[in-house]
Amino acid sequence: MRPYETMVIFDTAADDTSVNAALDRGLDALRAKGGVVGTVNRWGKRTFAYELKHKREGYYVVIELTATPDAVADMERVFVLADEVLRHKVMRLPDKVAGRRAAATSGEG
Repeated sequence: MRPYETMVIFDTAADDTSVNAALDRGLDALRAKGGVVGTVNRWGKRTFAYELKHKREGYYVVIELTATPDAVADMERVFVLADEVLRHKVMRLPDKVAGRRAAATSGEG
């Protein structure tokens, strides 16, 4: 199990239910392979620096997770196939960074 961070940019023309459904499908695919979803930060609508697929803004979601590379590949496949997703990026976090984040969140209590 490795720590990852994923950013997903959804089309703002899609309604909230379809965005939530696409996000849930991706996270369910991750959980089905034993992945653990940490925090899901919904940043909301942001304006792009340049057009993506003829769009000027998107709805950003940042997800912290721990999973195997297989589970992450399944989640990515779901995001690639979803029409609501404009872009997504998965980054593997270094173990030092992931440990610091875990320590910071557990110490906040």
